[in-house]
Amino acid sequence: MFILLLGAPGSGKGTQGKLLAERLGLPKITTGDILRAAVKAETLVPDSVILSMIKEELAKPEAQQGAVLDGFPRTAVQAELVDRTLGERGQRLNHILLLDVPEEELVRRMTGRAAHEGRSDDTPEAIRTRLQVYQRDTAPLIAHYAERGIVKRVPGVGGVDEIAAEIKRIIGR
Repeated sequence: MFILLLGAPGSGKGTQGKLLAERLGLPKITTGDILRAAVKAETLVPDSVILSMIKEELAKPEAQQGAVLDGFPRTAVQAELVDRTLGERGQRLNHILLLDVPEEELVRRMTGRAAHEGRSDDTPEAIRTRLQVYQRDTAPLIAHYAERGIVKRVPGVGGVDEIAAEIKRIIGR
């Protein structure tokens, strides 16, 4: 089973992806940590490198029967690569879960996370920019998958366990 978690920065993809991957016994594939490391090292990671890394992750034996994709693909071009890669194996994304969180809550969470975790990428300016980029790049991606009828909105506000239970109800596992 291949599941894509979508949602704005701060929507809980990392937390819910970890819980979901553990519950289903699937690997969790995320680009967030890799990108943060690149930002810290002041190196640029071109899309082609990220796409190649994801393709490698999907080729690993533990990802042959499924994976939880945390916030990737982020654009329609990246989605086409994931669709093509899985399609070559006779597989597809089974569920796309969109964690729906109001913008004020996202800003509150990311500001708190920056203070708590010392994340330098969560400054107020960076938060605003990241939310704008998310809206610009991810809206067409959601439309791309909505045409296939596999996008399910998950209310992303509430307790971690409540949200996890809703995800379990939606995917049936």
